[in-house]
Amino acid sequence: MKKWIFFGLVFFACTSFRNIGVDLNEIRTLYKESVNSKKACEKLIEISVSDETNSSLISGYKGCATIIMAKYFSNPFTKMSHFKNGKNILEKAIGADENNIELRFLRFTVQTSTPAFLGYNHNLEMDKNFILKFFHQIKDEKLKHFMMPFLKKSKYLSSEEKLQLI
Repeated sequence: MKKWIFFGLVFFACTSFRNIGVDLNEIRTLYKESVNSKKACEKLIEISVSDETNSSLISGYKGCATIIMAKYFSNPFTKMSHFKNGKNILEKAIGADENNIELRFLRFTVQTSTPAFLGYNHNLEMDKNFILKFFHQIKDEKLKHFMMPFLKKSKYLSSEEKLQLI
C-alpha cells in the first residue's frame, strides 16, 4: 500500500511540474522589470493569461502584474480597478496554494510596495515569518537568487533577519 502511495505522489509531482508551460525564469525576470517597464508588465500579463495549466503560481504573477499595471494609468478609477482585480487574483492564487513560498514572497513584495492608504498590508508579518522560516528549504537556487536582492533591501526585515538568509 505504501508503495502505491509513493508512486502516486511521484506521478502527481512529475505531472504538476511538467504542466507549467511557461519559463519561470522569464516570468521572474519580467516581474522584476515590470516595476520600471510598462512593456515588461504587459508581456508578463500576456504570458500569464496564455498559460493553460491554471497554475496558482502563474496566476500569482498575473495578479502582481495586474497590480503593477495600475501604476501606468493616470485615471484613478482605472488604477483602482487594476489594483483590486490584481489583488483578488493574487489572493485566490495564495488561497489555492498557501504553502508556496514564491507566492508568499510575491504578496510580500506587493504589500511592502503598496501605499498604506490602500489597506493591503495585513499579511506582511505573516509572510515575512513564513519566508524566513522556509527560505533555507528552497532547492531552486534560481528562486533563491531571485528573492535574495529584494529581501536584503527590504526595510521590513531587521539586520538580524537578513543575516538569517545567508
